[in-house]
Amino acid sequence: MTSVQDDLTIRPIPTPTPLVIQLDQVYKIYGMGDTEVVALAGVSLEIQQGEYCAIMGASGSGKSTAMNIIGCLDRPTSGSYYLDGQNVAELAESQLAKIRNLKIGFVFQQFHLLPQLSAMENVMLPMAYAGIKGSERSDRAATALKRMGLGHRLNNRPNQLSGGQQQRVAIARAIVNEPVLLLADEPTGALDSKTTEEVINIFSELNASGITVVMVTHEPDVARHSKRVIWFKDGQVIHSKLDPADLHQSLN
Repeated sequence: MTSVQDDLTIRPIPTPTPLVIQLDQVYKIYGMGDTEVVALAGVSLEIQQGEYCAIMGASGSGKSTAMNIIGCLDRPTSGSYYLDGQNVAELAESQLAKIRNLKIGFVFQQFHLLPQLSAMENVMLPMAYAGIKGSERSDRAATALKRMGLGHRLNNRPNQLSGGQQQRVAIARAIVNEPVLLLADEPTGALDSKTTEEVINIFSELNASGITVVMVTHEPDVARHSKRVIWFKDGQVIHSKLDPADLHQSLN
């Protein structure tokens, strides 16, 4: 006869997934008195390591302000912001610059590539700021560009590349320092539908490899590639866990 004790299986306690982003009662207020504008009104938000989230909302909803704070490009008026476990809300500008370079990869709508530099040289820039030696910079830049399917375009300048190729160079530049967070602000806004699909597939592949992706977009078709939609309205998060597949239905 088997005892109850014999049937007991000792199972390890699951380890919680680390939080990459944790906003707690974040306010952002511009101006004073009659000109005061509350851009964020007590936003609390958590994003775990390995998530792929889309931030959406109408113009003036606060999504861009939230993006700037998440990217350490702006500071909250009050509240706390922990990035990868570190409270960054009150850090000095020099410390924020270092965090932006090492922990966050940025991808923008307009690419922001330096026109006088080749694809390789553009991708090497964040590593130069991080103090990585030249030979390693070259190797890592080439590897990142090959990962984007641009191994044959290493020495081309931006004006010799299509819009989609320029955005892939920008993505390579964003991931070359192995950041904890990939932050994309309307990354497909300047692309046609076919190229949009190609770029979004790259984000999905990067997320599948373990990179945390947060994307601001106004396009539902783009947001549906994410795993969670966060919806802003009037400076607040009104939906934090929308299923992208139900996006249209959830908002109507």
